[in-house]
Amino acid sequence: MSDIVTIIGGGLAGTEAAWQIANRGYHVRLYEMRPHRSTEAHITDRLAELVCSNSMGSTLPDRALGILKNELLRMGSMIIKTAFRHALPAGSALAVGREEFADAVTATIGSHPNIEVVRQEITEIPSGPTIMATGPLTSSALTEQIQGLTGQKHLYFYDAMAPIVMADSIDLSIAFRQSRYDKDSDLGQDEGDYINCPMNKVEYEAFVNAVVAAPKTQLKEFEKELERYFEGCMPIEALAVRGLESLAFGPMRPVGLTDPRTGRRPYAVVQLRQDNVAGTLYNMVGFQTNVKWGAQEEILRMIPGLQAAEFVRLGQMHRNTFINSPTLLHPTLQFRQREDLFFGGQITGTEGYVGSTMGGLVAGVNMVRLLRGEALIQPPPTTMVGALLHYITHANAENFQPMKANMGLLPETTNFIRGKTNRYAAYAERAHQDMEAYLQGVRFEALTLAEVAAPVETI
Repeated sequence: MSDIVTIIGGGLAGTEAAWQIANRGYHVRLYEMRPHRSTEAHITDRLAELVCSNSMGSTLPDRALGILKNELLRMGSMIIKTAFRHALPAGSALAVGREEFADAVTATIGSHPNIEVVRQEITEIPSGPTIMATGPLTSSALTEQIQGLTGQKHLYFYDAMAPIVMADSIDLSIAFRQSRYDKDSDLGQDEGDYINCPMNKVEYEAFVNAVVAAPKTQLKEFEKELERYFEGCMPIEALAVRGLESLAFGPMRPVGLTDPRTGRRPYAVVQLRQDNVAGTLYNMVGFQTNVKWGAQEEILRMIPGLQAAEFVRLGQMHRNTFINSPTLLHPTLQFRQREDLFFGGQITGTEGYVGSTMGGLVAGVNMVRLLRGEALIQPPPTTMVGALLHYITHANAENFQPMKANMGLLPETTNFIRGKTNRYAAYAERAHQDMEAYLQGVRFEALTLAEVAAPVETI
C-alpha cells in the first residue's frame, strides 16, 4: 500500500486529516480546487475558510460542543488549537476571526514538509489511500463520482449564511451591548460581547409580516425535490411561516436581556456577534435567509439600530452535500466496500465546524493506523466523538439527516440523575473519564503544533 495519502478538500476536515497524517511521518497530497474553481459560498482561496457563522459553539465543559472540543484538544486537534489562538470575545462561545484563523491554518499546512498542497479540481475518486473531505460544497463532477460509487441518487440539502454588518454603521443609541443573563444590570455601551437590536411588539410583527411576504430566491426545477431544511440552520423565513411568534421563540428570543433605555426586556431582539479580530464586522446571529437581496436589505433595515446599516454580505442559500453514512461507512469512517478509502467532515453528516473537524481527525489517525497494520480507533459512544460516529453510522438510513453534537446523543447513566444541570455534568465527567481510559488503552499520543514531521511509533 502506498505511503502517500491523497486528501480531497482543504476545509476543516481535510486540513485536520492532513496535519494528523503528516505529523505521523507520512506524505500527504492535499487537493483544493479553489481558486481555480470556487463555490457558491467561499470568498477566498484560503484553506479552512469559514463560510457560515464564525462561531464554533459553546466552550462550557458540560455542554455538547464544550465536551467535543475538550476531547479534540486531548486528541491533539490542530484546528481547535488554532481556533483558540484566534478567539474573539463571544461569552461562553468560541468565535474566531475568519481571516486570521484561515491564514494561520493555511500557513501551518502550506509550510509542512510532508504536505503538498495541489490547487486543482479532482473529478474522479483516486485509487490508493484516500480521504474524501470535500465537505458540503462538493463539486458537481465529483458528486457524480460519489453517486456512482455509493449508488445514492440524492445527496443534497440546503444550508444558509447570515448577513454581516459594518460595526460602525450600527446605531448604538438604539442597539446596546450585552450578553444574555449578565449579572451587572448597569452595563454600559462598551460592555457585553453581543450587540442587541431591540423590538417592541408592533415593530416585531411588522418585521415578521415583511419576511413572510418577501420574494425568495427560487430553486431551479431540478433542485426542488432535493430541498431539505434541518433545524440547526433554518432560514428565518422558514421559521416565520410557522407562526407569528416563532422567531420570538427562536433566533429573536429576548430572554436574559435588558434594554438600558427602558430597563425592561424587549419584546424581541436581533443579536449581532463580532466577526473579525478588529471588531469592524458583526454577523447577525441565527439570521440565515433566502430572501432576495434587494428586498432583504430593505427588510433588515426595519430592525431598530440597523436603519442605516452597511451590509458587507447579505444572507444567501448554498448547496450542501452529504452521503448516507449509515449504509456506507464503518464507525471508523472507513468506506465499507474499500478499506483504503475514508470519508471525513460534513459530507458524512457531522453537522457544524467542530463535528467536521472531528471527522477529519479520526479519518486521518485511522488512515495511519491502517497503513501500519494496526486496529483503527473507535471511541466509546459515551464520549461525544464516539456518540457522533455512532449516530452517523447507525441512524435510520431512510430518514438520515446531518447531526451536530448534542447531549441527546449520549446514552443515559445507569442511575437516573434528577435535574438537567446535574445530569449533564455527570455525562461530561463520564465522557472525560471514558475518553481518557480509551486513549490510554490504545496508546494514543496526541501531537502538538510544534511537532512537525515527527513520526511516532504508537498512537
